[in-house]
Amino acid sequence: MGTAQRAYTKMTAHRTYQAILTKYLSATNTKGSRIKASAAAGNITLHLDHALSSEANHAKAAEALAEQFGWAGSWQMGSMPSDSGFCFVCRCAGDEPAFITGGAA
Repeated sequence: MGTAQRAYTKMTAHRTYQAILTKYLSATNTKGSRIKASAAAGNITLHLDHALSSEANHAKAAEALAEQFGWAGSWQMGSMPSDSGFCFVCRCAGDEPAFITGGAA
């Protein structure tokens, strides 16, 4: 069993999903602009859809990776430092939050 398969098996057994990080890949001489979505279990790269916003392209790539591994749930999006991309974290029904900040009920 490969590393990605072991990670996937461990995650599904405990219902713990991995964060998905996305980043923009500039066009090269042979490839157009792309968005790469990565998690410890693996990655996927999609061609940039110029009809979508930057955020929508990143969300589309993260969604494709989540679907590839069967990770179902509601995903939250946040930006990474220095505008290096976005981070997506799954929040499933019944999950307890890691922490709650002031003012939140």
